Amino acid sequence: MHAVEPIKATAEGAELMPDLFPLFLSFKVATLATVISLALGIGIAWLLARRRFPGKDLLDALVTLPMVLPPTVLGYYLLVIIGRRGPIGRLLEETFGITLVFTWQAAVIAAAVASAPLLIKAARAAFEGVDRRVEDAARTLGRSEMGIFLTVTVPLAWRGIMAGTVLAFARALGDFGATIMVAGNIPGKTQTMPIAVYDAVLGDNMPLANLLVLVTTVAAAAVLIALNRLERSAFQRNRHAGG
Repeated sequence: MHAVEPIKATAEGAELMPDLFPLFLSFKVATLATVISLALGIGIAWLLARRRFPGKDLLDALVTLPMVLPPTVLGYYLLVIIGRRGPIGRLLEETFGITLVFTWQAAVIAAAVASAPLLIKAARAAFEGVDRRVEDAARTLGRSEMGIFLTVTVPLAWRGIMAGTVLAFARALGDFGATIMVAGNIPGKTQTMPIAVYDAVLGDNMPLANLLVLVTTVAAAAVLIALNRLERSAFQRNRHAGG
């Protein structure tokens, strides 16, 4: 009897020990999704803010759509597009032998699609707030349009872009509905932290669910605090350099 108790206690403790793979995967997915959102979103935000072209309203609607669609509906659309029978999924599989669904790469795509609108909306507002007279002054000095964008427009709009980046990262870190539709729930492969919490609750393991939620909250808060400090530090450097 006495020998059984420590074994039982150890087993119960093991059930409460969280697997940190979902946490690491969540940060990996969120980071890559944010990079993709930045790479694609800045150009789209600038186009929406500064250019008139046919289909602008349609593009604006498509950008906003992931924010208003239920996450599972968004995930279904992604599944139709990148699934094995979808146009992109079939092309990748037949041409390169790549299958996206039920991989961590699919989780990155889902998180990027879900979070990019936040970055694009914030960046667009920031670009619209840049005084065009400053850009015109740079043109009179012979700057190219790309040079003006990189050295004038982006630096003046960087605070809005940074705010959008933080929001996009936080959204990507917590994505659940779209991710589980295209990446599934495969422990050790595609199980992100939100899905691990859902799994624990579904298995009626509330102590583990509480622990996972606490770990996720602390980790996310630490990242957001670090990003906010980085933003303040960069703002202070720019202010001192300008003043």
